[in-house]
Amino acid sequence: MWPLYLILAMCLAPVVFAILAYYVPSLGLRPDGTSNYGALVAPQRTIPSTEALPLVTLDGTPFDLESLHGHWILVSADSGACPETCVKKLFTLRNSHASQGKNVERLARVWFVTDDAPVPAQVLDAYKGTHMLRADPEKLAAFLAPGVEPSARDSALKAPMWIIDPLGNLMMQFPADADPISVRDDITKLLKNSRIG
Repeated sequence: MWPLYLILAMCLAPVVFAILAYYVPSLGLRPDGTSNYGALVAPQRTIPSTEALPLVTLDGTPFDLESLHGHWILVSADSGACPETCVKKLFTLRNSHASQGKNVERLARVWFVTDDAPVPAQVLDAYKGTHMLRADPEKLAAFLAPGVEPSARDSALKAPMWIIDPLGNLMMQFPADADPISVRDDITKLLKNSRIG
């Protein structure tokens, strides 16, 4: 009978370890590392209504962010003057988008312009295809960076980049001065493993 008990124990051991790893994380059986570069937004926040976050294009036409439903949306925010840090974010998102090959149609890019400053012609030419939308910074911060003090709102909006999933949930944030290769790799993984959008 001992050989039978040994075979039974060997068959049950992986199941027991899997259950313990899942239900008792304090045992340390679950891996600590993650494979994503960006930070997951928890809890996820849905795209606000047009009343809560009115948006207009650079020519003043109202824009509904829901029109991009079904796409992964790569998001940045900055002033219309678009300093070097802004250009770097737009460049990172444009190149991450362009490098997705056959999945490029699953993505859209949005730049929230947080003031009334004119956008330089050089930026307009270099980033064609990006939805450039003017937004009230206070209302935008309520969506992208809720709970941030008004004194820190500017940096909370202008430093990071975000991803909105095809269902309209803000789900990932990249840090200031994000590594472009790591951003691209995260987007590639999302598209590869997602059946939506």
